[in-house]
Amino acid sequence: MNVRARIQHVALSAAILATAGALPASAQDWPNRNVTIVVPLGAGSASDIMARVMAEQLTKQLGQTFVVENRPGAGGTIGANQVAKAAPDGYTLLTYGALGTSNALYSKLPYDTLADFTPVIPFGVQPLSIVAAPSKGYKTLGDLIAAGKAKPGSLNYTSAGVGTASHFAAVRFLVSAGIEAQHIPFKGAAEAVTEVMTGRADFSPQIFTTTLPLLRDGKLVALAVSAPKRTSIMPEVPTTIEAGLKSDSVYPFYSGFFVPAKTPRAVVEKLHQETVKALQAPAVQERLKTLGVEPMPMSVEQFDKFFRDDVAEAAALVKSAKIPTQ
Repeated sequence: MNVRARIQHVALSAAILATAGALPASAQDWPNRNVTIVVPLGAGSASDIMARVMAEQLTKQLGQTFVVENRPGAGGTIGANQVAKAAPDGYTLLTYGALGTSNALYSKLPYDTLADFTPVIPFGVQPLSIVAAPSKGYKTLGDLIAAGKAKPGSLNYTSAGVGTASHFAAVRFLVSAGIEAQHIPFKGAAEAVTEVMTGRADFSPQIFTTTLPLLRDGKLVALAVSAPKRTSIMPEVPTTIEAGLKSDSVYPFYSGFFVPAKTPRAVVEKLHQETVKALQAPAVQERLKTLGVEPMPMSVEQFDKFFRDDVAEAAALVKSAKIPTQ
């Protein structure tokens, strides 16, 4: 089942959304010291922004400081490895949405993606918009596709790095559209967007967190949104499906909390409950709305299945698109 179908069919009872009752004694005193949220990307990335929103709210709720630590490098695997090897006690969390793609792209990871992490809860999902510079003259996604078919291999695109959501979103788009383009990876979204804005690159799939100010200033144009439906932030932008592509062209970005495997279930459940509570806070909801984050409520079990499906889909895409592994 593809990402679009999984997001559309997630059903969660009101009981899961409500904060649960009494927890086992083993989780009653968690946290009693600072909690570190590792983001394996640079400051300003979507995962970083989401982590800081959650850290601020959880600090208020729990009376202990949640600290965001950026550990970029090697497609997110350095920071992910730090969490995989951390003590499974609930004091080292991972916020990332590309563990599945990293697993598909890197053949010799220092950790086992499925065995070394426990998915706790997603914060939500963000659509990616395929953006280009106005100087390129593309008015619609069809214009970009036509340019790619007229001169095969002439297009190029940027991403926030190999294995990131923007990279895989571009690959899905190219496969669905039946065109080719040269990949230009950067170390972050800001650099990737700048390259497009100057016209040196043809396009880039990026979340609105990065592109919205430039879109509103007319420095970029959004050709389509990679999401099951139009976003409330820019409802005038059609989806990739409306532009004529298949449903598997959809690749929205999600982020959430992961903890080291063997973290006590009681601690996992308390982190899940407190995060649900944080996501329901009016200030957080307003912030997520401005970022274009759509709610994606899931239980621990549902997120675990979603994550495993994502890992499998990423592996299948790498194989079908013949993306070189590292």
